[in-house]
Amino acid sequence: MIRHTVSFALTHPVDSVEEAAFLSDAHAALTSIPGVQDFRISRQVSPKSDHRFQFEMTFDDAAAYEAYNLHPAHVDFVETRWKPEVADFQELDFTPLG
Repeated sequence: MIRHTVSFALTHPVDSVEEAAFLSDAHAALTSIPGVQDFRISRQVSPKSDHRFQFEMTFDDAAAYEAYNLHPAHVDFVETRWKPEVADFQELDFTPLG
């Protein structure tokens, strides 16, 4: 199992229509990809980070994660939405210990 997470800051004003559209469109695009499980969007509540949001999802294995990364819906979302609208991000991928 792989838990894929990415925290990020958007270029859009806080609580704007553009921010809401990005999050809604991300949910629609990314959950349409086979192998994506337990997709969640979270909002940052700590003032210690400028990253206001996090995407989190799980994959059964490395093959499912690789298929997600190469899937046309993911590639299109990254190129047309992520790159122009995300100001900063950090990606972390975890597997359980033991």
